[in-house]
Amino acid sequence: MNTEDTIGAICTGIGGAISIIRISGPDSLRVAGRVWRGRAVPGNSNARKMLLGRISADNDADGEPALAVYMPGPNSYTGDDIVELHCHGGTLPVRRALDAVIAAGARLAEPGEFTFRAFVNGKMDLTQAEAVADLIYAHSDMALHLAERQIAGALKNQINRRRETLIDILSECESRMDFTEENLDWTDADIFVERINTVCREIDKLKASGKEGVILRNGIRVVLAGKPNVGKSSLLNLLLGYERAIVTQLPGTTRDTLEETAHIRNIPVRLTDTAGIREATDLIEGLGIDRSRKTIRESQLVLWMLDAASATISEDIEEMEKHIAEHRGVIAVWNKIDLAGNAPLPGLKYPAARISVTAGTGINELMDIFEQAVWGFPHTEEPEIAVSSRHAALLEEAAAALPEAAARLKSADWELAAVHLRAAITALGSITGENISPDILENIFSRFCIGK
Repeated sequence: MNTEDTIGAICTGIGGAISIIRISGPDSLRVAGRVWRGRAVPGNSNARKMLLGRISADNDADGEPALAVYMPGPNSYTGDDIVELHCHGGTLPVRRALDAVIAAGARLAEPGEFTFRAFVNGKMDLTQAEAVADLIYAHSDMALHLAERQIAGALKNQINRRRETLIDILSECESRMDFTEENLDWTDADIFVERINTVCREIDKLKASGKEGVILRNGIRVVLAGKPNVGKSSLLNLLLGYERAIVTQLPGTTRDTLEETAHIRNIPVRLTDTAGIREATDLIEGLGIDRSRKTIRESQLVLWMLDAASATISEDIEEMEKHIAEHRGVIAVWNKIDLAGNAPLPGLKYPAARISVTAGTGINELMDIFEQAVWGFPHTEEPEIAVSSRHAALLEEAAAALPEAAARLKSADWELAAVHLRAAITALGSITGENISPDILENIFSRFCIGK
């Protein structure tokens, strides 16, 4: 991205009561001055003060009423001079105002370009920049809090501390190579080996948070499956909190997959209700059942619903086994438990919950089992840090280099120890953006929305 141009974009969602156009770059004041009409002109004398006026590219007396605020660099979001124009929301007014800004000399910003400039200008490191996108796209309170902590520097600080430890060790390795004949007060190699082992343990702990990071950022795909009329659509409606799927006593009401998003125990979930699996009675139902089977294969977790009051429980279990035998994430859900009486239910090799959707019983038990299945371990509090897949890959790269560095230190092979230490330091630096290729940067920031 070209960081010398003056750029502009709408940085609020279209359709709200107020829209904000952000202008950033060396010519921000000049561009704003060409479209701004008011008693006061944005400048150093009124920096960070809201000014009342209007937006007009041609001195039109009926220009758009607006507010303007000037934020001089480097103390701005991007580190460059910024002017923001706050105008009425809606599609047409803000689009017309943006057109005037572009005509005045600004270039339309690319996706993520404002945050990219903040990174380039040292306002934030790469982990903080990535957390801006995480904040925007957060699907749950836990994901939101995680992004806020990362923006505050929680991950950056952890990475920098480990990296500085390795840089200190590398410095002594290089000194030993440069001053081989000097009788200096060198640190014992065993002390450095122990420090490296400590860094390895800390990196392993950070890597372990990757599963939480992926789940909180991307969510998981959960499928409600089973025979017709076992209560899949009723459970979907219950989990969503509103009537999304049609529910009747007629088997096969759902003929296609229905997908909705939900938050279950602070976990972002893409819930899919599927057509009941049975021998199809017509072409349309057959297509829906085929799609159900495909959706089950592609899901991360299947809630297979069984009718606890069914007269064919053994056959129902066999049918379930046939479709999920190869699936690693399955929860059996015995529904209609209120109609089953005291008859014992067969044991299953999958975690199982006993519920009644209509009576609202057993739902907390199901949610407990669901939460355990997602995390794979007790998850009683929010993680302080949860790394992304990019971070985890670089942490793995750093961790792979450190045991060999420790071994070379033990044998006083300072040159090879330095090689492996540099590899680990480079990998950690790529996490925070100390050293990273332009292609990777472009890939990261291209995922942002325009205006951020």
